[in-house]
Amino acid sequence: MAVHDLTWFDLVARNGQLRPEASAVIFEGHRISHGEALARALALAAGLASAGVRKGDRVALVSANRPEMLDVAAACGRLGAILVPVNWRLSAEEIAYTLADVSPALVIAEPEHDATLRAAPAARAAAAGIYLLDGEPAPPFRRFADLAAGSPAGLPDSEVRSADPFVIIHTAAVGGTPRGAVLSHANILAHNLQLAASWQLGPQDVALAALPLFHIAGLGLAMAVQQAGGSSVLMRRFEPKAAADAIAAHGVTCLCEFAPMLSGLLDAAAAGGQDLGSLTAVWGLDAPETIARFEETCPAARFWAGYGQSETSGYVSFAPHRDRPGSAGRPSALALLEVVDEDGRAVAMGDTGEIVVRGPLVFSGYWNRPEEADNTVRAGRHHTGDMGRLDPDGYLFYAGRSPAKELIKSGGENVYPAEVERALREHPAIDAAVVIGVPDPHWGEIVKAVCVRGHGAEVSAADLIGFVGARIARFKRPKEVVFVESLPVTAAGLIDRARVKAEHGAA
Repeated sequence: MAVHDLTWFDLVARNGQLRPEASAVIFEGHRISHGEALARALALAAGLASAGVRKGDRVALVSANRPEMLDVAAACGRLGAILVPVNWRLSAEEIAYTLADVSPALVIAEPEHDATLRAAPAARAAAAGIYLLDGEPAPPFRRFADLAAGSPAGLPDSEVRSADPFVIIHTAAVGGTPRGAVLSHANILAHNLQLAASWQLGPQDVALAALPLFHIAGLGLAMAVQQAGGSSVLMRRFEPKAAADAIAAHGVTCLCEFAPMLSGLLDAAAAGGQDLGSLTAVWGLDAPETIARFEETCPAARFWAGYGQSETSGYVSFAPHRDRPGSAGRPSALALLEVVDEDGRAVAMGDTGEIVVRGPLVFSGYWNRPEEADNTVRAGRHHTGDMGRLDPDGYLFYAGRSPAKELIKSGGENVYPAEVERALREHPAIDAAVVIGVPDPHWGEIVKAVCVRGHGAEVSAADLIGFVGARIARFKRPKEVVFVESLPVTAAGLIDRARVKAEHGAA
């Protein structure tokens, strides 16, 4: 008999035993009960073990949302393996980097990523092989269906504890390359519990899992509702009309979104007549006018604002938007949140400083980067790199990234200027570049590049955008490019980023 602390698999097993007939997942017209979800997880865990996957091994997953992703998560939880959901929207080079960073023992992917995986050394080197989710793959690829048909009778015991690594989410390409935030079973379960408490989640709840499950927000919602005994309607990709249809058909009660998802959903429902009245809670980032329109359309529902990171397993502040418009909510049930100065001392109430967090939501560290983890978690507190202020009632107001870790949020995706600037400088016509975020009513922010061409060099904005889009994920490429003769510098001779933003950062 396996010896366990409380882990993610234990919760899947509990639901399978106590609610075997109730729906766990609904996907493209097919329903999977909690009992079936448990059986699928055990069979897959046996298959993974037969393929050689052991505790601590990484299992990489390159796929749009589908039930197999939750099967893999539960199977990894049973074995003590570590799930690595890869952002499939990245370029082939970026996917290869992510795989190389974790050296997976096994890779599971949709067939559309065949060429990318064949070209990625870390995928080819996976000891247990590469398994495609559909079709009859050509060697050396294998069929996922065979992997998922393992015999649970031969499943070995594996001692898995709540503090063990469970998921690696790649985030924060501050220096130009992403880092893998390691989340434990305890991290994930703690986040699930506080979301369930905030929203009073239970077996009656149905989530619309429209955000990609490689995002902590998407994965967190699906797992929180499953932990509460409810179900999730999985969408491969968000499409407004399909989302409106799903909400009306399945009585969806909650979802997470990033602009412009909610406005698209409301437009689709208005045009098609779908009833969104089952919704009770939406969590995300959006414009005040969209939030107001949503709450007018769904008077029984509330839009929730929050703040969090992959490194904090999800949100650490949370509240209905209407409680304090413009804020990111109040510190959540399992997070201790402070605002500090450069020396780590608490600032006066209302003053702006860096947001720091401690508690069971804080991650275990960055994969294979102990020095960076030590720099991020100091004196028992996670230094987020984000700036904010607390009002007298404890509501957090986000004030952007610290100058050293500036971040652009475009349509819910993280874009780090250093990563885009590196791609821009690879063009032979570009001598220097600064990338900034510019307010945009549709995307929240868009990426804008301010570039200096080399003497006598010529390149158009369109050509430069295409050049960058071929090297990094297309959502990271600039939507605007301006060319200048030179960039301003500080007294120390460094590029004056603040002045660039002041001169070029208007909407």
